[in-house]
Amino acid sequence: MQAKSTVQLRPIKEDDLYALWEMSAKEEAPEWKKWDAPYYPYSPKTYKEFLKNKAYYLEPNRIKGIEVNNELIGIVSYYWEHEPSKWLEMGITIFKPSYWSGGYGTDALKQWMDMLFTEMPLVRVGFTTWSGNERMVKVGEKLGLTMEARIRKVRFYNDVYYDSIRMGILREDWEALN
Repeated sequence: MQAKSTVQLRPIKEDDLYALWEMSAKEEAPEWKKWDAPYYPYSPKTYKEFLKNKAYYLEPNRIKGIEVNNELIGIVSYYWEHEPSKWLEMGITIFKPSYWSGGYGTDALKQWMDMLFTEMPLVRVGFTTWSGNERMVKVGEKLGLTMEARIRKVRFYNDVYYDSIRMGILREDWEALN
């Protein structure tokens, strides 16, 4: 029996940038983009174009690499919806489909939420997804997030309207669960 893989979050290093580009921006139609806001336009980038955002990827507080068995498979990140009120939204993308539905995203997001609540004076942490990404909604539910908003039929993809879904958890609820 094989030992369970461990998920680690770590800063992205210069040495990771080429692999990250290959996973996230090189392909014409990457599989991950079908689930990560596919209603927004995507176009591949050359490595040189990708490196124009190098500072973003190397920002150790806002973005971390997701590593499993010493292999970079994706990223977690956050952005401010409204910084003065400490309204933060987080995100996750696992670029490699072979790591989908194996619990890696749940583990990574749990660690990321722990870090965010530990390192920042946040009252709430949340994310926004769409009803077509059922796996992301399930991850939120597994981690104790509440569906705070469901804006019906505002995401149009492949000639179908989907709902925008906002999920979140308050610090006191997170602490009670952990």
